[in-house]
Formats: sequence, C-alpha cells, structure tokens
Amino acid sequence: MTQPLDVVLDAHGGLGRWQEANTIRARGSIGGLSWTMRGQEGILSTADMTADVQQQRLVFEGFTGPGLLGVFAPDRVAVETPDGEVVAERTSPRAAFAGHGPDTPWDRLHALYFAGYAMWNYLTAPYLLTRPGVVVEGLGPWEDGGVSRRRLRATFPEAIATHAREQTFHHDDAGLLRRHDYAAEVLGSRPAAHFCEKHVTESGLVFPTHRHVAPIDANGEVLPEPVLITIDLAEISVA
Repeated sequence: MTQPLDVVLDAHGGLGRWQEANTIRARGSIGGLSWTMRGQEGILSTADMTADVQQQRLVFEGFTGPGLLGVFAPDRVAVETPDGEVVAERTSPRAAFAGHGPDTPWDRLHALYFAGYAMWNYLTAPYLLTRPGVVVEGLGPWEDGGVSRRRLRATFPEAIATHAREQTFHHDDAGLLRRHDYAAEVLGSRPAAHFCEKHVTESGLVFPTHRHVAPIDANGEVLPEPVLITIDLAEISVA
C-alpha cells in the first residue's frame, strides 16, 4: 500500500474502521442530464440504498415502484419483491450496453446496473482501493481552480464493476476526496470530472454528501455545463 493511500484512508476514517463496517445506507436524490438522455429521467429522484461494504452488492428500495427492490451485483441485476419474487432480471448486465451510442435509450435494468455499481464505488471509496487486484500509484500534484491537489491513479481488475479500468482520484491536503476523473465505458467513454463536496462523518467514516459530474473537453478543461450527474445525500448510516 502506498503512503498516499494510507493518508487518504486515515482521512476517511481509517482502514480498520472500514474493515469493521458491514453496510452503508444512504438516502437522497440522483439526477442530471445523463438520465434524461437515456430516457430514465427521475428514476432515482428519490434514492434509498444499502451497500454491502465487504462485497460488491447494493440494493435500492422502492426502485421504479412502491415495494420493489432494485438489486445490483456485478454479474446480475434484478427488480424483486421483498419476498424474493423476480419481476425482471438480467445476467451479464454489462454486456447489455454493447453497441450503445451517446443517447441510446436505456431500460430500467440498464439504469439499475449503472447506478448500482457507481453508488457502490462512491460509497465505499477510498476503501475499494484496497480490494484485491486494485493497483494504486501516486501521481504528481494537479492544479484545480488555483488549488493544488494530490492524485492517486487506480487500475481496477475485471472482477470489479466500475466506470473504467483506469481512474484518477484527487485529494486535498487533508486527504479528503475532492475530484474523481474517469471515462465511463457504459456512457461511451467520454472523459468526465466528478466533484465531491460537503463531507460528513458517520460512525467514524467520512463521506461526501454532494457530488456533481461535468464533462472534460478535448484540451482537458472541465466544462461548467452540462451537469451530467448530481448526487445529494440527506442521510447516511453505517452498520
């Protein structure tokens, strides 16, 4: 483990505390232009989710209807009733994005896979960088709006469902996550900058509660518009 990652883990609660955690529950709202472009505007305007910390699994309550659960795992997504009746499901869900263009319509299972893996990654960061097969290296500092940020580049194994194999995480001097750069494959691999704000501490772990994603142009500059994704979390708890 690199020293920069040690600093980042400590800033977000410490490796030991993350290893003790079982689930993270979060409630809030997820929006932005990306959902509109895919024909899924408002699908997560009310988002109530529980993420398993030690394995890649996340469940949305009330997904697309009262009493329905949206269950995400890397190799399967499903809409189920609380007693386990399967309403809709898809195995090998990432393959369902093959051939998609920038505005190809999604169905609810596309939306569930994207939101499921993305929110699991976001809620478990930076702990997910310690998972088997993830390679982390320190990069030189980056000037962001006149502020210098420390950077970590992570290369993810195929076993982890995530935006792209290579991603860059920007942290402030205290080690808090402030920006996350990637080119999401299921969205056409267009570069984007994901900004993180309003950090809170819950049960010893630290989480950003406001996030927004903006595109990056061909020169590497962040564009103020459009806002591709917004995430606002009003409640977080750890068990």
